[in-house]
Amino acid sequence: MPRSFVPTSSMSRRRFLAATGAVSLGAALAACSGDSDSGSSSAEPVSQADIDKAMKTPTELTFWTWVPDIQQEVALFEKKYPAIKVKVVNAGQGVAHYTKLRTALKAGTGAPDMVQIEYQAIPTFTITNSLLNLAPYGATALKDQFVDWTWGQVSGPGGEVWAIPQDTGPMGMLYRKDIFDKHGIQVPETWEEFAVAARKLHKADPDVYLTNLAANAPAAWHGVLWQAGAKPYATSGKSNLSISVDDAVSKKLGEYWGGLAKEGVISTDPDFTDPWYAGFNKGKYATWLTAAWGPSFLSGSAKSTSGKWRAAPLPQWDAAKPVSGNWGGSTTAVTAATKNKIAAAQFAQFINSDPASAKMFATKQFFFPATKDLLADASFTGSAPEFYGGQKVNQIFADISETVSPEFQWPPFYDQAATDWTETVGKSLADKSDTVAALGTWQSRLTAYAKKQGFTVEGT
Repeated sequence: MPRSFVPTSSMSRRRFLAATGAVSLGAALAACSGDSDSGSSSAEPVSQADIDKAMKTPTELTFWTWVPDIQQEVALFEKKYPAIKVKVVNAGQGVAHYTKLRTALKAGTGAPDMVQIEYQAIPTFTITNSLLNLAPYGATALKDQFVDWTWGQVSGPGGEVWAIPQDTGPMGMLYRKDIFDKHGIQVPETWEEFAVAARKLHKADPDVYLTNLAANAPAAWHGVLWQAGAKPYATSGKSNLSISVDDAVSKKLGEYWGGLAKEGVISTDPDFTDPWYAGFNKGKYATWLTAAWGPSFLSGSAKSTSGKWRAAPLPQWDAAKPVSGNWGGSTTAVTAATKNKIAAAQFAQFINSDPASAKMFATKQFFFPATKDLLADASFTGSAPEFYGGQKVNQIFADISETVSPEFQWPPFYDQAATDWTETVGKSLADKSDTVAALGTWQSRLTAYAKKQGFTVEGT
């Protein structure tokens, strides 16, 4: 198991995204045009001759990334293309990273050639024409190498490719087998069974909760929205936006989780805090509804519980139709401002699709793969860590990855959506107040913000 683990959806980034301030988009929207070279899906493909020439021309690229030890993967690229040198810069995580990127892009100087971007942040930068469309540079040919739903996260309706997937976070459930066995609890296959088990466990032992739904984790909430089939956001063009965070599906989740929080049978401790870590180590939480990066993270954070954990798919709303959502993961994008478009585009493609590089991400940084080949690789799926009692956890999450819906979309201002969620829905969970009403407040706040930024919001 990992000596240390920093998931792509890192603890600091999740925590900071929940607290980030608003991003002014009004001026950017006004300046955007639909025929920008950076966003045109009809641009002429770059010839192989031009690519070959560019990759033999001495060039220095700058890559902003928070990924630890990524120089190992970068070295593989530099070995294949010795004329290209890549300067790796850690510009921070979460708010720090994105704020520096926005500032550099706005200033017209200092922006990197390539940049690490989480899936949920991509629309924030495509809406302002800040990312290079990689389709003319050969990226479309990579589509079948990646899990289908990940490609949907990085591509546009006109065939644009805004980034190359690097890792993912399909959601599953880690559970304490010893606690389940002690209290005669079967692994819940449906959310109804999960609720029954939550009540049974907490009644039997008031110091233990079936799970913790963190009141400061908007990304996890979006993951369960995704699993439930919700479509909270949809964009059309540069300025038309649909916001539906309090529709029937969302209210079903609000009633369910808000109800369990009110009953006091689940906890709502803020995640990635000292009490939260202590909760895992002392057996306060019998499950963790987490992503595919969770198993490695937990094995390094709750070492005293080794051998007691197992993995399973999320409980289902419809057991006959298994489905999951995603929490976390990121990509490599190229800024439209780069003066080295061909070399930068080839880097983004290589580092994430080259078999040796992709496998290194899985074995060195312990990222969960986005490529189909690696998810079918027995050397990856066959891993049976002692922490999980010899269970093949990677195989379980690889199977779960196949059930993630490709239709989920993000808003062009996820940071604002995260902030507003924490101050409304998250607060209702922590306060044991009306979560359904909080969803309505969240909807109102997001709608008002979108209009202020120049969006036309459908249905208003």
